[in-house]
Amino acid sequence: MPGVSRERIGEGTSPIRSRKRRHVNNRSGIGGLINLCYDGDAGKQILFYEGVYDMNVKRVCALYFSPTGGTERIARLVAENLAEKLNLKWKFFDITKPENRRKDYHFREDELVVMASPVYAGRLPNKLMPEYKARIFGEGTPAVPICVFGNRSPDESLRELMILMEDNGFRIVGAAAFAGRHAFSDQVGAGRPDESDLDEMEGFVNKVVHKLTESRTMFLETDHSELGAYYTPLKEDGTPAKFLKARPHTDADKCIRCGLCAEECPLGSIDAETMETVGLCIKCQACVRRCPVHARYFEDADFLSHVAMLEKNYKRRAENIVIV
Repeated sequence: MPGVSRERIGEGTSPIRSRKRRHVNNRSGIGGLINLCYDGDAGKQILFYEGVYDMNVKRVCALYFSPTGGTERIARLVAENLAEKLNLKWKFFDITKPENRRKDYHFREDELVVMASPVYAGRLPNKLMPEYKARIFGEGTPAVPICVFGNRSPDESLRELMILMEDNGFRIVGAAAFAGRHAFSDQVGAGRPDESDLDEMEGFVNKVVHKLTESRTMFLETDHSELGAYYTPLKEDGTPAKFLKARPHTDADKCIRCGLCAEECPLGSIDAETMETVGLCIKCQACVRRCPVHARYFEDADFLSHVAMLEKNYKRRAENIVIV
């Protein structure tokens, strides 16, 4: 397909997180499994129920929201590798721009959907959730939810995405939360996804392919209990960082008035004439990172203190989470 990167995922596999299992029967009387997957960061067990179904996939689709490109890269790596191993065609749906989120997306039972979202404050972006729910639908469609987090923790984001997709007509084959570079700082999650991450993605894809090519595919059913609270950003002194109303500014001496910041804003919140942020800002950093002359910046004290806290405490390597 023209314009699509054919970057290959590295060789090798990595084991998934250990799970305790016991046999049960589901509502249809088909044998299933209860999986207790321990989330060390959240400090609790997450319940997944597996049911057995027949299926026949004919196309792989990837749907993603990716203001700075990290989520897009991982979504494409996973989807392309799935398509290659399953000998299928693929199609990508980029819902980052506002106009693309005003469309409805309906996927058939014979399509495999990789839906990828960044993690904001340990959850899915709250301003995007209503659009996800109102626009993206399956018809018993097999799906692979993926969350991309900035090397701190995925917290409840992956379970939230799994619940959303199940509620909208998808059946979960496998799910993963992969670490990437943090949108706020190049020092947090630097170089990720790296070779080890690519190996783990390869192992994840192989397990998903194995499930899909068995005579009967086992789908996961997520625990729908109440989700945990959003992560509270902290300053360097450990107190809450309150930067909800913070907005990026433009250095007039550097700005070349190319309008790229306005074009790339996923909420359409930047005035193309003045380059000022006039609408809601979700701190995605798209305008900051995509400005060719580095004219966009944040100066909010709490925001900058939070970034410093992240750089002090979260340079360590965070683990990915895979569930198959």
